[in-house]
Amino acid sequence: MLALVGGYFLIFLARVTDVSLATLRMLLLVRGKRFYAAGIGLFEVTIYVVALKYVVDRLNDPASLIFYAMGFATGNIIGSIIEEKVALGQVTVQVITLHNPLELAETLRAAGFGVTITEGQGRDGCHPILNLSFPRKQLNEIQQMVNHWDPGAFVVVHEARTTHGGFCRYRSKGK
Repeated sequence: MLALVGGYFLIFLARVTDVSLATLRMLLLVRGKRFYAAGIGLFEVTIYVVALKYVVDRLNDPASLIFYAMGFATGNIIGSIIEEKVALGQVTVQVITLHNPLELAETLRAAGFGVTITEGQGRDGCHPILNLSFPRKQLNEIQQMVNHWDPGAFVVVHEARTTHGGFCRYRSKGK
């Protein structure tokens, strides 16, 4: 009985692991890190095939299939949590606030963020649009600063596949 329960647990754990790895692999592919993605894919597919073989060999035991499916579902959740924590890549953020936008731009600059201001034509006239690009790991910091400044600000976050040049606070001053 212990071996059977252990087998179910291993199926579940294998699926959680391989689906979490699949999430990271896809993230790396989207970010253009194909060799890292290939390395992760090697482990992912190995774990997947071993877990699948275990379940296929026990098709007369529906519990194996249930644990396999539960591991897949849980792997999606765990993979998305890992993806949020890793936060690879760059984001571009646009902020539209009617509450002293130029002062907000200076506050963001004082915090070390590069801010470019463009004009946007809205329903009620022209409004400054604050544009920032920075590592995704700093997104929460920016969101908190903007929300503290103006909880009603309109904020759009875009994933940036590549960036080049410009001012970014994470670069050393010598570059």
